[in-house]
Formats: sequence, C-alpha cells, structure tokens
Amino acid sequence: MTRITPFSSPLLLGFDTIEKSLERIAKGSDGYPPYNIERIRGSEDGAVAERLRITLAVAGFLDEDLEVTTEENQLVIQGRQSDADERDYLYRGIAARQFRRTFVLAEGMQVVGATLKNGLLSVDLIRPEPERMVRKINISVRD
Repeated sequence: MTRITPFSSPLLLGFDTIEKSLERIAKGSDGYPPYNIERIRGSEDGAVAERLRITLAVAGFLDEDLEVTTEENQLVIQGRQSDADERDYLYRGIAARQFRRTFVLAEGMQVVGATLKNGLLSVDLIRPEPERMVRKINISVRD
C-alpha cells in the first residue's frame, strides 16, 4: 500500500526535508526535562527585535554538565550528570539522569546565547528579517 502524505503533491517541490522533520517530531520524547518557549519583544539599537527563548528546568545540572549545539537545522540540548560523590542516600527522589532534547529550527533561525540561572537553562534565538528579493527570470526563445 502506498502512503500518501500532505507533501506528496507535485506542486510542493523541495519540501521533503520538512516532512522528515515532522516525522521526527511525531516520534516524541519522554517529556524530560520540562521546558517553556516564549516570545520576547523588545528593542535593541533602536530597532524592534523579536526573540524566542527556550527555558529548560535543569535543576542539579552544572554548566559543565550541559551542552547546547546546533546540527544542521536542529538545536540540540544535552545534559549528563556525573554521580562522582559516593553518598549514602536514605531516600533518593532526585535522579541523576541524562537527557537529550531536540528542537527543529526554521530556516534562518540563529542561536544568540544560553544562560544558566537558578536551575533554569535559557536559550535565546532570533530570526533576522530576510531581504525581500524579486528576481526576473529571462525567457529564451528558440525557433
């Protein structure tokens, strides 16, 4: 049986990467660590700038335990806690677990920076306004 997808139309050329990204997102993750995504509006250098901020709850992680990278069109945030201390726990409710959280970025999105404060990792992103270009395509006539 042939699978028909929304991007299989002959009018949608070059959207196969979007389809693959949507499939990757649909697989989902375990929900750890929890996160927020917010839109931040403000002005920088007299121009109105719009940013996105992804904030992850990473209590117990140090900055050296966290890694923020971009791979192609993805933002990848990883955390690895090392349990080097030999402690004698009577009860352990805070797990030292690893995570890998992936966000698919739209074309042109840029990571501005990341900060860790009070157990929250904030990653700021911007999308610069693209230049609007109209390009005329010459038609060659052949007889």
